[in-house]
Amino acid sequence: MPAKDRVIRPLYVSKDDNLQALYAKAKKAFTAADLQRYTDLQPGISAEEILKKLDAIHREETKKRKKTSRKK
Repeated sequence: MPAKDRVIRPLYVSKDDNLQALYAKAKKAFTAADLQRYTDLQPGISAEEILKKLDAIHREETKKRKKTSRKK
């Protein structure tokens, strides 16, 4: 993301503005670029990879349990 997108733009308000006017100005100033910044997904681990790792851990733990139950 370019540095230009990370700039915080000032919101100019007057002293007499009430809360409703402040929210209206903030809503009007919020752009599609701002929304994109907050909804941009980071590359991560896919669900299939996580499921494979969990299955491997499960198999390993069940093997350990079977070995300990045979010793009794």
